[in-house]
Amino acid sequence: MGILATIIVGLIAGFLASLVMKTKTGMVLDMILGIIGGFVGGWLSSILFSVNFMSGVNLTSIITAFVGAVVVIAIYRFFKRK
Repeated sequence: MGILATIIVGLIAGFLASLVMKTKTGMVLDMILGIIGGFVGGWLSSILFSVNFMSGVNLTSIITAFVGAVVVIAIYRFFKRK
């Protein structure tokens, strides 16, 4: 259930991050970047806080995945320009 919950939360976070960052890459790519961001956000939270906030579909995991998705979209934009 952990990976499935991370994917679901990542989809939500990718959609929200695409709205905030006003991306024009397309909904599917934003959601894929959101899923990657969900994994990145969970990984970073476990390193920084010694707690894994990605424990199911809840507000804390969505916020964590959202931050990860924003980071991943920003990195994607940086490398796409070059």
